[in-house]
Amino acid sequence: MRVVPRSCLSRPSSRIRDEVYFFERKSDMTSKELRSKWLKFYEGKGHLNIGAVSLIGDGTTGVMFNVAGMQPLMPYLLGQPHPSGRKRLCNVQGCVRTVDIDTVGDATHFTFFEMMGNWSLGDYFKKEKTAWTFELLTKVFGFDKDKICSTVFEGDESAPRDEETAELLKSLGIRPENIFYLPKKDNWWELEGTVGTPCGPDNEWFYPREDGKDSSDFLTGNRYVEVGNDVYMQYKKTENGYEELAGKNVDTGFGLDRLLVFLNGLDDGYKTDLFAGVISCLEKISGKSYDNDEVARKAMRIIADHTRTSVMLIGDVNGILPSNTGAGYILRRLLRRAIRYCRTLGVETSAMLSVAKIFIEDVYGEAYPLLVEKEQYILNAIQNESERFAATLAGGMREFDKCIASIREKNEDAAVKETVISGKQAFQLYDTFGFPLELTEELAAENGMTVDVEEYQECMKKQRETARGALKRNSVGSDNTEALLENVDGGKAFTGYETTSDKGKVIAIMKDGCLCDEISEGDEATIILDTTPFYAESGGQVGDTGCIVADGGIIEVNDCKKSTLGHYMHIGKVKAGEIRTGDSVEAKVDSERREAIRRNHTSVHLLQAALQQVLGDHVHQAGSYVDDKYSRFDFTHFEAVKPEELKKVETLVNRKILEAIPVTTEVLPIEEAKKQGAMALFGEKYGDMVRVVSVGDFSKEFCGGTHAANTSNLGLYRIIGESSVASGIRRIEAVTGMEVLRLMDEQKELLSETASVLKVGAWKELPSKAASVVAETKRLEQEIAKQKDRESASQVKDIEKNGVKLGDFTYYTGNVGAVSADVLRNMVSSLRDGKENAVVLLASVNDGKVTLCAGSSKGAVSSGIRAGNLVRAAANAMGGNGGGKDDLAMAGGKNADKIADAFEAAKCLLK
Repeated sequence: MRVVPRSCLSRPSSRIRDEVYFFERKSDMTSKELRSKWLKFYEGKGHLNIGAVSLIGDGTTGVMFNVAGMQPLMPYLLGQPHPSGRKRLCNVQGCVRTVDIDTVGDATHFTFFEMMGNWSLGDYFKKEKTAWTFELLTKVFGFDKDKICSTVFEGDESAPRDEETAELLKSLGIRPENIFYLPKKDNWWELEGTVGTPCGPDNEWFYPREDGKDSSDFLTGNRYVEVGNDVYMQYKKTENGYEELAGKNVDTGFGLDRLLVFLNGLDDGYKTDLFAGVISCLEKISGKSYDNDEVARKAMRIIADHTRTSVMLIGDVNGILPSNTGAGYILRRLLRRAIRYCRTLGVETSAMLSVAKIFIEDVYGEAYPLLVEKEQYILNAIQNESERFAATLAGGMREFDKCIASIREKNEDAAVKETVISGKQAFQLYDTFGFPLELTEELAAENGMTVDVEEYQECMKKQRETARGALKRNSVGSDNTEALLENVDGGKAFTGYETTSDKGKVIAIMKDGCLCDEISEGDEATIILDTTPFYAESGGQVGDTGCIVADGGIIEVNDCKKSTLGHYMHIGKVKAGEIRTGDSVEAKVDSERREAIRRNHTSVHLLQAALQQVLGDHVHQAGSYVDDKYSRFDFTHFEAVKPEELKKVETLVNRKILEAIPVTTEVLPIEEAKKQGAMALFGEKYGDMVRVVSVGDFSKEFCGGTHAANTSNLGLYRIIGESSVASGIRRIEAVTGMEVLRLMDEQKELLSETASVLKVGAWKELPSKAASVVAETKRLEQEIAKQKDRESASQVKDIEKNGVKLGDFTYYTGNVGAVSADVLRNMVSSLRDGKENAVVLLASVNDGKVTLCAGSSKGAVSSGIRAGNLVRAAANAMGGNGGGKDDLAMAGGKNADKIADAFEAAKCLLK
């Protein structure tokens, strides 16, 4: 086992092999039977089946996905007691690994796979483990013991040779010539560079493929393939090497997907029962053969793999939706790559829904029942992303094809052929058509080209800098704020959870980009106190406002922010007197404003819990903003929240307010907080201790903000808006307390005014009265439209009578007055249609603006009289411009007095 970094705790990998392989068939075992046999075997050895955990990282470590079966067990392998109190554990754990996504499409790579594992936490060790693995392989799975090969650690100057494992293997019947000693890079596990953590040798198990073509031995060829391994954590890493552990652990990992291929004697990871139904479905939909069409085979594999992983991620207990950041971006990339290969396969993206249904209902529903519960939700999410990207893909592909064609055209006469798509072109595809860089790189590779990634990144950097400049708020200080504060000790103590007023001392003043000792009336500055009750903007909550009072002066604080070094920066203006460094002051937060902020912040916690109850557990925070006026909460959900759902959410929040639930806070070790079920904001990194805000058993979240003491303090909660922020992200805006009363007063006033205008006495009569007014308005509009149609028809007849014969053509002109552009077009079409050589030019005038519309019949167009040329000539005569199709075109003019000149200018083209 190789020495691996923390982010790659994996054995064996998601790969089966690079090359095609054939294995001697052991059985027709299905994936369901394999899972069952693994668990029953180890449960029979006293292990507790702990089940699988979420595929999604919990948001506290920065790890997006569970990439290995052992990953969730790391705290317990590192010494923490398991919550069950048991020391023998087993499970089958789903994993997602997308680092090699571009290699998916061969017979061996998957982005989702299952690891079968078992663990000893200070219980049994090498003797029992080697015997059990041998028993499992030979008696349960039918492996020939004489063909099994095994590797052990060869030893070095820092750790001894693992003779104990080698002797145990021999005693079980493994041939001595089939036991190989390999160096630390192959048969040793540890967290790279982490002193004090467990580590040790591992024992890997191999079996030969039987294709009759490769008779190479273990060390010289590719005939032997790893099926799993046992890691023996018997040492502790020290500064100078290793020392023996008192409590030794065992970690075993076998890949279910890989082992199933062995047992079934197959040559392709996509031919097991995990994929067979899906491949058959895609063959039927596309009419193409998986076995006989290489292009179709690759497309089917990618569609199958990426759809499977997407189903698992969306349907997970902590399910996610496609987005432009974090784990959601990886999901979006998987779905969009699958969508592109639907195009390659020649099938509609709806094929992905058929594939998803097979995975949910036939393949994984029994092992992962939550998928069945969330089936419609999963299908809706996939369909939504498919529909959104299909149009984008079509436009982007056209642009990409133009790019490739342009390069190839240049290459025709060039001595040195161009093989690089510029970063600017790749960035345009991303910026205009939503093409991620990875997709452009993949398409380029298929055309024998590469992408200038460095130039692309430079374009991206420039765009970000432009955006930052456009959105930049008023500066907190100067660009060298952090440098100025680097040597300022203190200024990081916050007492605002307990009070809104506190005494402190001025320890630094910044003005005009410099530190200074004194400021006076009218000066704008940033003040640092040794301790403060002012909350600094963070976590979506705005900073406090208020005042700082000294014996000699007073500062009005307009905002409070935190420097990257942790200083609380009070931004404000001296209202009177002078303030000096070293002054003793009293810092007073605007307590009324703070109370309003506290109410709104607590309402956001209630809202998230309510949304999860009404919409589902897939709802996760994607952003928030809280001030004294309102709250804004962004969350993951792929469709607009229905009015009846919003009503349920609002009612649930108000019910919790009426229940007068105490809001409590406590600081806990992060593992304890997670054990209690506290929600973390995904992507945030937390320290060892975290602050947890709880609203009874309704809501429990990691949060550093200020909150109401009791839900009853919120008074009333009202949702004022629901909208889309981005694909898969919705936004709810809401108010609490006095803002609800203000909103109700506004609505009451609007209703009163409306009732007065509509002349109704009671508000309850408003809907019927409004409906009556709308119906009458619609009737009148229809009557007016009919009258205009009659008038325009009459005008058309008059113009038709006055048509002028010019050679082979009949030229119809007229100023039809104030009509809409649509009516004008219809009039031109009426005069043109049904005639062989008709040429029409009409003008309308609305509020002094002239609109021209020209039409040419088929005969006229074939004779070279095009409407676009006619209207352009006419518009030029009026100081305007325009154009359009050969048979119909429009233009605008600036001078209504020159309409006759316009008609004459167009007439000249007919002579």
